[in-house]
Amino acid sequence: MRFDVPLVTGRLIKRYKRFLADVTLDDGGAEITAHCANSGSMMGLKDPGIKVWLTPNDDPKRKLKYSWEMLEIDGAMVGINTSRPNGLVEEAIEAGRIPELVGYEKLRREVKYGKNSRIDILLESEGDKRTYVEVKNVTLARENGIAEFPDAVTARGAKHLDELADMVREGHRSAMVFLIQRDDCDALVLARDIDPKYGEAFDAAVKAGVEVYAIGCRLDANEIIADRAIEVRC
Repeated sequence: MRFDVPLVTGRLIKRYKRFLADVTLDDGGAEITAHCANSGSMMGLKDPGIKVWLTPNDDPKRKLKYSWEMLEIDGAMVGINTSRPNGLVEEAIEAGRIPELVGYEKLRREVKYGKNSRIDILLESEGDKRTYVEVKNVTLARENGIAEFPDAVTARGAKHLDELADMVREGHRSAMVFLIQRDDCDALVLARDIDPKYGEAFDAAVKAGVEVYAIGCRLDANEIIADRAIEVRC
């Protein structure tokens, strides 16, 4: 996924009210407020002074003219824009980088299913062959090389796991894909201490037959590519 426009760099002043981040731009030193699409805790990723990359937007209808895309911490690049993961996983599936999810004739996104929910990606083929794919963005890493999910309590995430299990019980395939938007991790674990109920829902979903995959990203100022399998240790 290449960025449509060149990114702008700066230094984080603070992230607040979940969706806002104040940044000092490197070019000229102006202080601006950027939109932060990530509603999670962003644990370990919001220290003042860290280097950040922003997407500029000149749409006159937009109040905030920048969106926070990435950051660098301890030498690692981390993608925090949660509007990107579904597209990145779609690209990875179409490029054959998740072999278990290839061979389908149609891929659709944001399809209604379950109990008033929308599945991130629905894979379909003739004969009512369907695989429901839920995508989660992963940015937390408290140990070197180990990515963790979630970084905050997520009742919504547990609900999604329950609905994936329901699809398996109805005779379809379901898969949870964790997108590791970091370039410094080679394994994924659950942060059960942060959200024990999510861990319980995850275990129940796996027992019901929900498949689990993780894919890591290569990130730079020009593009993000989901390009490598990550070991799942959940």
